[in-house]
Amino acid sequence: MKKRNFKTALVGLSLIVVMAIAMALTVAPIQAAAPESAKVASDDPAVPSAAAAYCVAKGGVVEVRTPYWNTNDDNPDNWLRLAGSRNFCEFTATDGSRIHVLLATLYTQQPSLAALAYYFRPKLQPGCHGNPASCYCTQLGGSDSFGGITINGGGWVLRGAIDEVLEACIFPDMSSIDSWGLTYHSAGIVRGKALGSVLRFKKPRV
Repeated sequence: MKKRNFKTALVGLSLIVVMAIAMALTVAPIQAAAPESAKVASDDPAVPSAAAAYCVAKGGVVEVRTPYWNTNDDNPDNWLRLAGSRNFCEFTATDGSRIHVLLATLYTQQPSLAALAYYFRPKLQPGCHGNPASCYCTQLGGSDSFGGITINGGGWVLRGAIDEVLEACIFPDMSSIDSWGLTYHSAGIVRGKALGSVLRFKKPRV
């Protein structure tokens, strides 16, 4: 009889432990949630939450964008959602022009290929066909193409945004500024905001 009571007590204790663990796992994410103003994409570990606040403090807007393939199709239902998401800071000028910079690129104090391309403005070389911004990105050593040169297209999507599909020029070090912003700046035209005033990495002296 005592042995049966001991087993019953042991089973009851085990159930209590399991319920406690389940409750802890359910509550923990809620307690750990970041303030709304500091939220960034959960799968972009390179970006500290302070970067979002920095973007806003400099007059930008934080955008969480996701990659899609086949965005040239007029029906968004046929777009293919790819894995991951990335945080961009969008700056808009009074004339309505915009520039997007990856939040990690904006916030780092270390040099990046995207920032150096923006600062030193290599000229667009002859030989481009089709989209000049995408071609210029390639000349810089980056890429904004999804699936190579195809008719399907692709980009970093934020549904409902003015630039719903963003052409982001991504470099081998994973830094990024949008392709059109880089292309216009190579011709001395500032779109959105002069990034030299907000990039934490300052233009090096040469």
